[in-house]
Amino acid sequence: MNSTIVVYGSSTGTCEAIAEKIASKLGVEAINVQDLNTDLVSSNQNLILGTSTWGAGEMQDDWYDGIQVLKNADLAGKTIALFGCGDCESYSDTFVGGIGELYNSIKDSGAKFVGAVAADGYTFDDSEALVDGQFIGLPLDDVNEDDRTDERIDAWIEQITPEL
Repeated sequence: MNSTIVVYGSSTGTCEAIAEKIASKLGVEAINVQDLNTDLVSSNQNLILGTSTWGAGEMQDDWYDGIQVLKNADLAGKTIALFGCGDCESYSDTFVGGIGELYNSIKDSGAKFVGAVAADGYTFDDSEALVDGQFIGLPLDDVNEDDRTDERIDAWIEQITPEL
């Protein structure tokens, strides 16, 4: 596996805990997006980016500065996998929309995106994170579907590891 880092934005700690779990399973470091800089981006071939979803489907607040860091870095040729937290019951119309906002901010960067997940098995009404009928990254609802989180993470890691 090439050099890899997990970067997360978390307000309540849920996305942080998931990022730490993913990083641990991959044997890599997880950092808060507040600590992201262009040197970290440059020194890692693979970026695993995670955000919680707030409001009407927005990324976690710290990601707005993080997006600027990513836009100022050279992402061409890098591999990016996305994951995110959402609430499929209370916010079924914007479920994991933060993943979609993050993706839309950097989709034209020249990076290769991996880790799309079929929408089968998820209960929601709409999501900005759907691209061509699939989630552009790993969607998780660790509040309402916490019994599925570990299984979904493991399947996703198995899927993306050959690409990293």
